Amino acid sequence: MVEITIRKRPRTEAVITQRKFFKKTAKGKVIKVLRERYLRDDVACGVHSCNLCSTTVDLVLPAAGSLEHLAFPGGHLVLPDTNVFLSQMDLIESDKFCPPMILLQTVLEEVRHRSLPLYNRLKTLINAEEKRIWVFYNEYNTATAVIREDGESPNDRNDRGIRKAVSWYTSHLSLARPPVRGQPTRALPTVVLLTDDVANRQRAEKDGLVCISVRRYVEGMKEASKLLDLLSTAGSDELEPTKAVAARQVLYPDYLPSSTLLAGIKSGQLHQGHFNANQYNYLEGNVPVSGFDKPILLIGRENMNRAVQGDIVAVEVFDEKEWKAPADEVVDQETTLKNDDAEESEEESDDEEVLAERHVLQSKLAKMQASARQPTGRVVGIIKRNWRSYVCHIDSASLTSNNATSLSQQTVFATPVSRLLPRIRLRTRQAPALLGQKILVTIDRWDRTSRYPEGHFVRALGKVESKEAEQESLLLEFDVPYRPFGKAILDCLPSEGDHWIVPPKSPEAPEWRDREDLRDLIICSIDPPGCQDIDDALHARSLPNGNIEAGVHIADVSHFVHPDNPMDNEAAARGTTVYLVDKRIDMLPSLLGTNLCSLRPDVERLAFSVIWELTPAAEIVNVRFAKSVIASKRAFTYEEAQIRKDDPNMNDELTNSIRLLNTLARKLRESRMAAGALNLASPEVKIHLDSSESSDPIDVEQKELRETNSLVEEFMLLANISVARKIQETFPQTAVLRRHLPPPRSNFEKLQDILQKRKEMTLDVSSSGGLAASLDKCMDPDEPAFNTLVRIMATRCMLAAEYFCSGSVARDTFAHYGLASPIYTHFTSPIRRYADVLVHRQLAAAIGYTPLHASLHSKSHVERVLDLVNRRHRMAQMAGRASVEFYVGLALKARGEKGKNQEEAFVIRTFRNGLAVFVSKLGLEGLVTFKREIQFDPDAYTIKVPSPDSVHGTTIAVFDKVTVNIEVEKDKNTQRGRVRMALVHPVESSGL
Repeated sequence: MVEITIRKRPRTEAVITQRKFFKKTAKGKVIKVLRERYLRDDVACGVHSCNLCSTTVDLVLPAAGSLEHLAFPGGHLVLPDTNVFLSQMDLIESDKFCPPMILLQTVLEEVRHRSLPLYNRLKTLINAEEKRIWVFYNEYNTATAVIREDGESPNDRNDRGIRKAVSWYTSHLSLARPPVRGQPTRALPTVVLLTDDVANRQRAEKDGLVCISVRRYVEGMKEASKLLDLLSTAGSDELEPTKAVAARQVLYPDYLPSSTLLAGIKSGQLHQGHFNANQYNYLEGNVPVSGFDKPILLIGRENMNRAVQGDIVAVEVFDEKEWKAPADEVVDQETTLKNDDAEESEEESDDEEVLAERHVLQSKLAKMQASARQPTGRVVGIIKRNWRSYVCHIDSASLTSNNATSLSQQTVFATPVSRLLPRIRLRTRQAPALLGQKILVTIDRWDRTSRYPEGHFVRALGKVESKEAEQESLLLEFDVPYRPFGKAILDCLPSEGDHWIVPPKSPEAPEWRDREDLRDLIICSIDPPGCQDIDDALHARSLPNGNIEAGVHIADVSHFVHPDNPMDNEAAARGTTVYLVDKRIDMLPSLLGTNLCSLRPDVERLAFSVIWELTPAAEIVNVRFAKSVIASKRAFTYEEAQIRKDDPNMNDELTNSIRLLNTLARKLRESRMAAGALNLASPEVKIHLDSSESSDPIDVEQKELRETNSLVEEFMLLANISVARKIQETFPQTAVLRRHLPPPRSNFEKLQDILQKRKEMTLDVSSSGGLAASLDKCMDPDEPAFNTLVRIMATRCMLAAEYFCSGSVARDTFAHYGLASPIYTHFTSPIRRYADVLVHRQLAAAIGYTPLHASLHSKSHVERVLDLVNRRHRMAQMAGRASVEFYVGLALKARGEKGKNQEEAFVIRTFRNGLAVFVSKLGLEGLVTFKREIQFDPDAYTIKVPSPDSVHGTTIAVFDKVTVNIEVEKDKNTQRGRVRMALVHPVESSGL
């Protein structure tokens, strides 16, 4: 890439690059804006052996262009317009698509403006060694710069600039390689404009330029048969509608224009929110919005109107008399639409599948209870699509018998791994070869006439149920960045590598500047077994005045990760380390995460310390923050620390420090609980892996939590709260904080009703303190696990905690509901969380150690970063849970081969045709379905099933304990092991 140094030109010449326009500010004031560019004549074309361009940079375009194309045997260079990168990035990224490419500055900037994720992918491609991409700064070249004309749209201006660049390259190359008398004429590479914009092509052809659509270009390549599958259908003008497509009926209403949507949302007539699909019923979804306590219910395909999980949609709410209740029945897409045809499913308006869906909806609507109604509506527009690449598999039933082994193009269904997504219609030549494989598919479009979205094949991941394919598909499913760290990132690491050490203490050593020397303190770390990225360590000691000094010491990651360098940008993009059962996807290179930053024992490490003076009652006397150097004396597991604490024969300094910390932690916890903090629960299991190289799971059990777990938790919470107060006081507009909003009371209505009717227990949701107190009373003396079950169900009623910028929300919304703390942040895990890195930088500036980087003075920048970090955090949690679920399935499958898996479970939900149960021992939730109609009482949360022991049948209710048989079968969606449960006691469900 060429680096531009702007050279100032005389004012008389610069006038042609000025653009004057008027802009309206947020307060309604109109101001005049003058933009001026300074042009230059020496912007290199990037072609080797060009004698017109004098430059010292490495040129990447071959002089003869690419010779591997049927239409351009003399060689060519491609110059794509913006829409090619916006819609065909999967093709551009393919290792089989490597023509020499000219990327214009105009195109690069427009991609950045239109899609930041695609812009980041494009930047990665520019630096890829296997690609030949030259960035040409056409906006700064005297011969190619254009200014917007009166009445010209920005898009038309950019298209004109692109065509001008193509014209300049064509003439430039002919001048660079003029014919020489007496020598054979040398062929010039053709400069080809690559565009799917018909109007742009027509104007280019009128100007005598060579241009071609993406599909026509790919058809002339050697690997055309494989590359054509990568083409997106979005915006393409090359596909002729088939007879089946032409015959399709209109299934969905058209979307309202954007201007109407925005006006409707502003006036309150429409509502905006994220679309959530129903995992139990594919014919239902909802959209939580700020205007209603309950989410807006969407019933049926027409009312969901082509919304896909995560889309930001505009919703119209129906009149209150049309409001309905959510589903009380499991409705499976695979069963209802099992006979759907991928090629011709919309030719008739009353086909078998449409009639089946109508029957299901009519039956469901007739059974809904008026007492449980909630706002109901329909999607009238899409504000922002959440489409990306999805992990799928080819539905073998969608291949016709005639095409089961054919390599001709055919239309098939791709079934996503996630049950929250619809099937995707896919045209491919590789269908037979892709059967039985996990594949990656991108959604391109969803027309009004199609029951399903249409997409294109990206790549194969491997055979279903193979561990490698499943691991990669899981990461892709939850959009986890897992590419290896590139050279630019690794170049940011200390040059000494593993040999880096804290230098000897000296005024000249920059590492020791303004740092406290805490190497003599008795500091230790307490972590899970096998922990390598040790973020935190602790100490405690008695003071002469009777008080206690306690310290939390956190890895000083910000010493190594500097703002706005490649490593920092990559860490911001990843957001968090992702923990799977048998591997870890690091946020930072392992040299930092598991070595230089990790607070290993008996090694000097840089740290950021929070040190309190506390009374014996754990009341804070004062707190100070300091950059420090520590030397941890020991790395304990939770179990090892617990054993040491409880051993009466051990009275050394380290053991007494742990006991002192534990005594304080108990009192800190008591204070938190008294203030209204919640003691919630989530199912956690431990998976035992085979010690051999296979690392196959061999068993699963519930995790055991010890007092030392709570010890560490309490001091991490205290550090986070103390740091939050400090950075918010210093940077009231841009402090990186974390909050947990109070859940709407309506979220608890169902749980409150179940507890009242089934157990005569009351749940107070007026405050976190009231909820905590009432949860403590939800006890069943005959069932110790009942209280944990209720806490798990209560946890699911909560809102998710989120990072936020302090100046972006009202001060009275800062609080963390679950912790009952008025302010909170994340400071204690900078190795694995990017938000903590930002907090470290703000705290360092707050104590005057370093000035704050300009980006952290910008509220809009902090908001943008935290939006991404919040998303990455959510996806990482889901990936971790999915990994546990996958390995639990493998472990149960291995256990089941030696005998039946029978476990006790609690009923947590009743349906018209089944039960949802929770196996606490395995942290596993499952569905028991019945083949025939059973008696269902939604008000009493009971079902009655036929029983050989009773003429009246057996009644089963929520909170009842049952025995289930657990088997593992191949899931139709995920194509991997799925837990299947059948009722064994009080009745056998296999015959129902």
